[in-house]
Amino acid sequence: MSLNRSEKEAVVEEVTALAAKAQTLVMAEYRGITVADMTKLRVAARGAGVDLSVLKNTLARRAVQGSQFEVIGDQMTGPLIYGFSVDAVAAAKVVADFAKTNDKLVIRGGAFAGKALDVNGVKQLANIPSKEVLLAQLCGLLMSPISRTAVVLGALAKKKEEGAAAEPAAA
Repeated sequence: MSLNRSEKEAVVEEVTALAAKAQTLVMAEYRGITVADMTKLRVAARGAGVDLSVLKNTLARRAVQGSQFEVIGDQMTGPLIYGFSVDAVAAAKVVADFAKTNDKLVIRGGAFAGKALDVNGVKQLANIPSKEVLLAQLCGLLMSPISRTAVVLGALAKKKEEGAAAEPAAA
């Protein structure tokens, strides 16, 4: 079913708005994927805050024109699904994780921070821990010196108590 001019303009506006908010765009070829598998991918994407869209490539190119994703406009060919995410790693993680279990989904590339990513770049981006995990690791690093100091002080206090308890018995 082809879109009329006003419908195409609406699609371009919607995708332009997605691109303006997003940090990452990942493209994957979906040729041969069943509807059930595509539904699973969409559910996983929705849960991770990723906007997945199957778009006409000419409309996608027009929508990313002037944005940080314009660098991959020439790669927008063939049957592609586009994943936009505000979180820097979410789109790459969702698509890469799904591609591990479904060989019909082929990662074609993406863009992050105005730079084009090849397949390996998308996979490397997908391997970066999520924001929540990174914050937890940072908190752990910040708490480590404090907790070590508390353990040492606790051991000194215990030793002092043991020493004080042992003195009256020796007298």
